[in-house]
Amino acid sequence: MTQATLKQLSQQLAAKQVSSVELAGQYLERIEALNPQLNALISVDREKTLAEAQAADARLAAGSAHALTGVPLVHKDLFCQQGWKTSCGSKMLDNFVSPYSAHVVEQCAAAGMVTLGRANMDEFAMGSSNENSFYGAVKNPWDLNAIPGGSSGGSAAAVAARLAPAATATDTGGSIRQPASHCGVTGIKPTYGAVSRYGMVAFASSLDQGGPIAQTAEDCALMLNVMAGFDERDSTSLERAKEDYTRDLNQSLAGLKVGLPREYFAAGLDGDVARAVDNAVAELKKLGAEAVEISLPNTELSIPAYYVIAPAEASTNLSRYDGVRYGHRAKEYKDLVEMYEKTRAEGFGDEVKRRILVGSYVLSHGYYDAYYIKAQKIRRLIANDFKSAFQQCDVILGPVAPTAAFDLGQLSSDPVQMYLSDIYTLSVNLAGLPGMSVPAGFAANGRPIGLQIIGDYFDEAKMLNVAHQFQQATDWHSRAPDLEVATAQDVAPKKRRTI
Repeated sequence: MTQATLKQLSQQLAAKQVSSVELAGQYLERIEALNPQLNALISVDREKTLAEAQAADARLAAGSAHALTGVPLVHKDLFCQQGWKTSCGSKMLDNFVSPYSAHVVEQCAAAGMVTLGRANMDEFAMGSSNENSFYGAVKNPWDLNAIPGGSSGGSAAAVAARLAPAATATDTGGSIRQPASHCGVTGIKPTYGAVSRYGMVAFASSLDQGGPIAQTAEDCALMLNVMAGFDERDSTSLERAKEDYTRDLNQSLAGLKVGLPREYFAAGLDGDVARAVDNAVAELKKLGAEAVEISLPNTELSIPAYYVIAPAEASTNLSRYDGVRYGHRAKEYKDLVEMYEKTRAEGFGDEVKRRILVGSYVLSHGYYDAYYIKAQKIRRLIANDFKSAFQQCDVILGPVAPTAAFDLGQLSSDPVQMYLSDIYTLSVNLAGLPGMSVPAGFAANGRPIGLQIIGDYFDEAKMLNVAHQFQQATDWHSRAPDLEVATAQDVAPKKRRTI
């Protein structure tokens, strides 16, 4: 049962082949058995989960169910959820139980979906490897020595390990697509503003966007049907009519033009990744698509632009964590200023402190024009590159990351090399475009490789159509890691776990 897709589980629940309580129980047992070695979930509350499942079964029995009523999921631990700890993977919020729920969480609850737990993540979503969590690194289910990708590594690892059929996630510079690629699952970042950020703890407000991770494109479409929609509490939420993201899944790809940016296939791209993308393009050609070469000339500028804009916004957003209102507070201090200093020094990890320092620097007097304004101008150039490209093609294809997942600890001491792993994903966020990752093969070492699909604004249905047709012709998305249940002596104790 736990190997089934979201769509299959929905059908089984509707046909009363299984109850939501039975389904939740099976996933909870799998989480209990496998999470100690994966560290994918921070919090699990069996009592809350089973209560939600019982309510879902009542809706199913009454005939008032949504398509996903009774289906379980996990939420990334930066979506506020009433009554659940919302830690953002940080010591700063280790004691914070949210008094309200994010719009995304509300939408999932309104649909009758059942929360299995809270997914581990890089602290405040800052990272590309999920090694920056206060609760310890998440392990890649395909290879426990590998990173799962970040910052939504817990969400991707949970879906890959079949601890949940779907998960919510967020993407600021690739944090849905990159972990989905490294864990061999499907993930989509919609157009900026399509999913409300209300109740989603902010990292970089002009870049953050929520989206789903699941096994298949069809499952992601079903999740987007629930997650997307206007929310007046979020000033960046776009007031648009609700869409059915499943509507074009079965459309033919005949005549579709796929753009291949020459900058994505230059030096630095691993041979295994290049072959997987080439093979995926060949498969799409068999389905009727036409490949055209395009150029995104400012791609290499996306890294410096992003790592000016994102830290600048982060330094502002994280100023609220001062020990006064909520979260961690230092125990000993002489005055208010020392309380601020000690609280932030104790509460934030190294990567968060690094980005706060960078952000404060580029926003300071004398450097704002030299760095921040210049980065915003580059952002416009990047958006214009995509605008020109979409005059030549319908979607853009390429790699998600230069390599398959690297080893845990391999890049921890070299932040610049870590940042370079986001070269193919950052520009999508800077332009506010939708993008997704679908499983497309494996490297020689057995670690998954993803194919990135980028669409024009509000072209999520078209992207999902391409992904779905590709998945109908291949089986990469249906492959699952072979995991063994860890014994007590195999598992090192984790810090401050609440499972």
